[in-house]
Amino acid sequence: MTNPAIAARGLRKSYRDKNGEKVVLDGIDLTVPEGTIFSLLGPNGAGKTTTVQILSTLIRADGGTVRVAGYDLARQADDVRGAIGVTGQYSAVDKLLTGEENLLLMADLRHLSRRDGRRRAAELLDRFDLADAGRKPAGTYSGGMRRRLDLAMTLVGDPRLIFLDEPTTGLDPRSRRTMWGIVRELVAGGVTVFLTTQYLEEADELADRIALLDRGRLIAEGTAGELKRLIPGGHIELAFADAGLLDAARTALGAGIADPEALTLQVPGDVGVRAIRELLTVLDERSIDIAEMSVHTPDLDDVFLTLTGRQKENAR
Repeated sequence: MTNPAIAARGLRKSYRDKNGEKVVLDGIDLTVPEGTIFSLLGPNGAGKTTTVQILSTLIRADGGTVRVAGYDLARQADDVRGAIGVTGQYSAVDKLLTGEENLLLMADLRHLSRRDGRRRAAELLDRFDLADAGRKPAGTYSGGMRRRLDLAMTLVGDPRLIFLDEPTTGLDPRSRRTMWGIVRELVAGGVTVFLTTQYLEEADELADRIALLDRGRLIAEGTAGELKRLIPGGHIELAFADAGLLDAARTALGAGIADPEALTLQVPGDVGVRAIRELLTVLDERSIDIAEMSVHTPDLDDVFLTLTGRQKENAR
């Protein structure tokens, strides 16, 4: 069994201001398996940025134990830095340099030889579809191109774990989906991604597991599907060929909201595989044919609002 990419226990951080001590992280536990995408969500002030800053060695925790990429964060910070990459919310691209020069600068900072640096830069320009623009100033790039270059710069050192902070902020839908494809390719190649995002649908689309942080505490964690099942609002909608079948189904199931005009029956409750199987078994035993079936679950916006009691715009 491989070690997790991140294992944090009892992580704590607080600051002092004019009002006294403010607890930012109140003993959180995190486990991120290797080769997965883990997304941390939460409203403003929840502690997301502080968590990333601690895990990426930018600031020290006040308490708890953390291992990142197999290294003890407190005693082996240099080893952690050598194993990770960080792509922040604000691009680190130098707009006066060309795309190639930006990559070569990162290669120098990573102490690659001139030959290896040029080879790595060429590989990344090609991988991120920037080869034709490689010798143009980065200031002439579109927003999507700059974000791809920014991520390419993070990959110069071939990190095993990447922290992505708001990777698609400000991008148009097409560029956002391009970035999603790149992230999936990285994970397919064995890289672990720790993602923070203001777009809840982005976490839904990408993350293997999602944790919801609020007021310095983890209040929920699981797959997107597991989180959606934590709150009410899920239902199964059944469509029938005629009113007789609709009435028979409602009687057999003993629940549901019928729409006689649309010939549909909305059955509220658990929408997990077991519940769906049991529902279908009941209808099948009574020879009630279904024309169509669809499953409706709350989305992550609903989860966020219900569990934090805040509007989704405050997830940033």
